[in-house]
Amino acid sequence: MRHFLKETDFAPHEIGAVFARAREFKRGRGGRAPKPLAGKTWALIFGKSSTRTRVSFEVGIHELGGHPIFLNQGDIQLGRGESIEDTARVLSRYVHGLVVRTFAHRDIERLAAAAGVPVINGLTDFLHPCQIYADAFTAAERWAGPKGDLLASLRGRKIAFLGDTSFNIANSWIVGASLFGMRLSLSGPPAHAPGREITALLRAEKLPVNFEFTPDPFEAVAGADLVYTDVWASMGHEEQAAARRARMKPYAVTAKLFAAAKKDALFMHCLPAHPGEEVEQAVLDNPRSVIFDEAENRLHVQKAILAALAKNPKA
Repeated sequence: MRHFLKETDFAPHEIGAVFARAREFKRGRGGRAPKPLAGKTWALIFGKSSTRTRVSFEVGIHELGGHPIFLNQGDIQLGRGESIEDTARVLSRYVHGLVVRTFAHRDIERLAAAAGVPVINGLTDFLHPCQIYADAFTAAERWAGPKGDLLASLRGRKIAFLGDTSFNIANSWIVGASLFGMRLSLSGPPAHAPGREITALLRAEKLPVNFEFTPDPFEAVAGADLVYTDVWASMGHEEQAAARRARMKPYAVTAKLFAAAKKDALFMHCLPAHPGEEVEQAVLDNPRSVIFDEAENRLHVQKAILAALAKNPKA
């Protein structure tokens, strides 16, 4: 069964096809687009609240001709103790695919192992592959132009990631940088440096280590084509918010720090942003901030992922 749980679940040549399809979907939105999900129902199981992931998947499934069903994890039997495996087996007899947004990455792996339909990772604490595909596509749009090779435009580019470099977005960029031939410089408190699990994944997937970690944020952004940050206290870390703000403060993306990157560097944030914490409002408002392009491109890239899985669900 074909699933999309991590960035490497598509081979490099398939990623190029996904990006090309996303560009087609974006250009043709509102027109007579193909409907690869016609007559199909996809369920969205969410254990974490969401704006962009939920809406982009619901709209995307609808625009591809399918019908989305939203299931709050706490409102179904999974929230009352039914096993992950039994939930997967039952839902596989009702729907044609599952999008799952939860905490533990092992839970989505268990669900996918038992499911008889494609499963897409809408976010776990370990990885957020849909976000990183959309981010890379967004940067490639700018660098490749309307007709250029999207994947080729990413090669050799430098990303600087500031803040919590041990959580899902940073982890997914570590994998993505290796896949796309990019260089990644991570900067944050040493206590939040990348963990063993992500380096183990690189080894398992036979990917090169294309990242470095430095506690100096200005060293990280020097020569960067793209500066990226995320919230300091993600869902599940609320009780640590005050302590995290104190530790992460030196890694806030200020106008001064952003100016230390390349003159034409882009700024990204997966949103929601907290102005005055991980990023200054002036950076969010900078003409080179592409945060809302990122958000929009979640829709187009996820439609391309859905279409790819619908085309060949048993590959």
